[in-house]
Amino acid sequence: MRRTGLSLFLLFIFALMGELSHAQESVRPFEGDYYNEEYQVYLHLNFYEKNMEVSGQEYLGPLPGYFSTKRDTRLWMIVEADVVGPTKAHSTFINDFGSEDFEASLEINKDGALTLKRLSGSVLKIVVDNKYVKLPKEVTFRRN
Repeated sequence: MRRTGLSLFLLFIFALMGELSHAQESVRPFEGDYYNEEYQVYLHLNFYEKNMEVSGQEYLGPLPGYFSTKRDTRLWMIVEADVVGPTKAHSTFINDFGSEDFEASLEINKDGALTLKRLSGSVLKIVVDNKYVKLPKEVTFRRN
């Protein structure tokens, strides 16, 4: 009887821990890596601690995140990020040369995807086959 009670108690604790880790992940949607397969681009985020180090951009210090691509070494750093609700955030991006910037909103959709919407400023561009390609005003990412 004692063993059964202890086993049930431990089972309950492990189940609760699993639920808590899942709940914590959903509570911090603006942390982690997101990927868009169509454009082969990534968003690396930590809007809570704002402690991401970007290789080659150390002079900027820790950042809330950055945007990178699979096909190119150019980056867009997120220099400002504010979580304004459970599923919404605003951010400011600058390119790795500091010559272009844009304001964007990020929103977590009901299916868990993240939509980046450029609000103002420069057009987000990536290099594909040695040519600049402009990304649309809205790009949807999935957790990587």
